[in-house]
Amino acid sequence: MLARDNPAVVRRRRWSLFAIAMLLSGVVALGWAEPALLAADQLSHLQRAAVFLKAADYRQALEACQAEVRESPSARSYVFLTYVYHALDGYLQHLAATDQWVRVEQLSLNLSAGRVEDLLDSPDVLARIAKEVIQQAVQRQGDVTAAMAARLDEGLVNVLWLEQDAWRKARPADWWSAAPLQWQWERP
Repeated sequence: MLARDNPAVVRRRRWSLFAIAMLLSGVVALGWAEPALLAADQLSHLQRAAVFLKAADYRQALEACQAEVRESPSARSYVFLTYVYHALDGYLQHLAATDQWVRVEQLSLNLSAGRVEDLLDSPDVLARIAKEVIQQAVQRQGDVTAAMAARLDEGLVNVLWLEQDAWRKARPADWWSAAPLQWQWERP
């Protein structure tokens, strides 16, 4: 008997589909989900990056910021990209300081994975080595993009970094999970 013919498997699949449908209809009908988040196509690259940053999906946040730099290069877009590098570095430091090495491994997988075949052949990396490798690369890339931003508009960059510094001081335990509120993550 094939698994698809097994009544228990069929029943579980039906319940799963039913639960997903109910969840989605309830979220939409009750207004629990923000319309902007339901229409992800309408979000700008930087707005998507802000959502990914809150989810600690740093790979997607970096890719969204890189897309913004490609499509609308500016000092501001380079600063946002640099900030995501800094946020990733801060998150790694937090995980290491609080002995959360499993999350470091998960972050390593998030940064390297993304293809279906990774589920079958996932890279196993020692968390402490992964932390060092990621941090060195992130710091190096952050320095490069910060210099590019400063070349475009040093005055704006200085203002943005002052805001970022105040943000870090105001939220020392989780500053890396979002950008300073006044940045808006939208094109001016």
